[in-house]
Amino acid sequence: MEVLGRLLALLVVLLAGAGLRASGILDAGRTARLNAVAYYVALPALIFVSTYDQAIGELLSVTLVGGLLFVLFTTAALAWLVHRRRESVGQRSVAVVQSYHSNLGYLGLPLVAATFGPEVTAIASVVLGVITLTQLPLTILVLSTLNGADAAIGDELRGLAKNPVLLALIAGLGVGSSGVAVPGTVAVGLDVVGSFALPLALPCVGASLEIDPLSIDFGATGSVVGLKIVCMPALAWAVFSALSVDAATFTATVVMLGTPTAVSTYVFAAKLQGDEEFASLNVFAT
Repeated sequence: MEVLGRLLALLVVLLAGAGLRASGILDAGRTARLNAVAYYVALPALIFVSTYDQAIGELLSVTLVGGLLFVLFTTAALAWLVHRRRESVGQRSVAVVQSYHSNLGYLGLPLVAATFGPEVTAIASVVLGVITLTQLPLTILVLSTLNGADAAIGDELRGLAKNPVLLALIAGLGVGSSGVAVPGTVAVGLDVVGSFALPLALPCVGASLEIDPLSIDFGATGSVVGLKIVCMPALAWAVFSALSVDAATFTATVVMLGTPTAVSTYVFAAKLQGDEEFASLNVFAT
């Protein structure tokens, strides 16, 4: 019930962000600045303080990685089966990627950190790293292949090497594994900064949502929502139950893989000839 209550609160803040954009208060410039602070400062701080005091061997395992990849690729395969007959290629490509591409950074990890303890948050940080390194190249490959668009996959992969969220994860795991002590004042300061990740990120997500009610395809959008919000976390539940993982790993994986579709899928759809309007609608719906 606590998670449900927090999700409802997140929805309120998301809608507030959309309202602020509609009123002109949260314009493109202000949204970009808030987004930069969340992405380059608050989220990396949250990830570092969640992982710096634990060795990599305590968080990363073959079971965790294998289970995550199985859920991701199985959901992607199911999405292809469900959406493969859609006449519009642009809509088909977007429907497939938005059925598995999770919003781990702006919604998943901050939600876990605000709701569960540090052990769950640390594992959720690793989940973010493993899935991000997999789902981003997969999404680019699917969109570019189905739409016949040119995609500089090498440039995107090089961008991952500079991703502040992933760099913070590597730094945190490196410090934890090496046993280097982090001064208490630094840890407390980073913890305070990291606590702003959710309130900074949510209005930005809300401000990015645009919907035309007259253009809604309830069948197409409903299938994306069903796969992303129902099927993917249910599959994660089944897989990690079968793997008999500990409670912290089980909670982190199910919650993270049950997050809505990432806003970045709209950006990729726009760049790679996908259906932008359909992509924006699905981000909001999930």
